[in-house]
Amino acid sequence: MANFTIADIKALREQLGTGMVDTKKALEEADGNVEKAVEILRLKGAKGNAKRADRSTSEGLVAARELNGKVTLVELACETDFVAKNERFIALADKVADAAAAAAADSAEAALAADANGQTVDQLISDEAAIIGEKVELRRVRTLSGDHFEIYLHKTSKDLPPQVGVVLAYSGDDAETARSIAQHISFANPSYLSRDDVPEADVDKEREIVTEISRNEGKPEAALPKIVEGRVNAFFKQVSLLDQDYAKDNKLSIAQVAKNAGITLTDFARFKVGA
Repeated sequence: MANFTIADIKALREQLGTGMVDTKKALEEADGNVEKAVEILRLKGAKGNAKRADRSTSEGLVAARELNGKVTLVELACETDFVAKNERFIALADKVADAAAAAAADSAEAALAADANGQTVDQLISDEAAIIGEKVELRRVRTLSGDHFEIYLHKTSKDLPPQVGVVLAYSGDDAETARSIAQHISFANPSYLSRDDVPEADVDKEREIVTEISRNEGKPEAALPKIVEGRVNAFFKQVSLLDQDYAKDNKLSIAQVAKNAGITLTDFARFKVGA
């Protein structure tokens, strides 16, 4: 008979979060040696991770950390909403966000290589995924610098952790307006801060498309330049934050709202789980 007790099984289950049957089998295989049993369970979990590699991860959460004058926003993804609201998954996201912020990581790759209490974030996620029993992946990470920040985390369901995260960097003193603009970003989903940030190739492509559309509509050739520029401006209002109509008052642009409040928007990040 293997040299372990029910209390040993209970203690190991609490340590790793593994099932009763798997824990008992691992202790039997390890002849009661707890360290060997842990290794067996983790190897089994790692094999499970490999089998889950091709599964899609459309659920999860967003988290943010402010540290050393910077804010780091992360998206940690999983397979189901059941896991997304699980305490172990939420605790894992907290550890990942802490490690990413400490490393000031500005990409998922940099965050995965960051230290998390003696192991990499990549290994931490792998170990926890083996226990959770789903594919877990760090999808996106951004770190912003700035004078001031507004962090807005939005729950799309009261039963789930935040699914949309916005970090707005700005200078000035009107935190209330900055928060309102962060909420606007969560809803309006701009791609760039200003029209100057939009890649020239994207603008040229849009101009080419709307020119063709305008011609197909039979617009007079002499009027095309004005019509095309109007439609290109409409494109900027979709993708450029400063050009967008303010969600709370569409008679004002975000640029006007910021100017009226005496703040300057310098950067932003927006993540939506699964998007």
